[in-house]
Amino acid sequence: MPPSITGDLTIATRLLADGRAHIAIQYTDADEWYTLTGSPVPAPPQSLAALHEEILERVRRGSGAEAPR
Repeated sequence: MPPSITGDLTIATRLLADGRAHIAIQYTDADEWYTLTGSPVPAPPQSLAALHEEILERVRRGSGAEAPR
């Protein structure tokens, strides 16, 4: 199981030049960013915003959130 990250978090989802989406997470106001397990992933056809919302929901649920496959 991936390590747990809890507390006040910031999540960034960005499109890479190769068409994949990179998902990073950090403790709010910290310097270090961590790549979410399973990232990068293929960018979804619907939108990057939809992927970001899905990631937010996964992190809120906890239990070792990972990027969707």
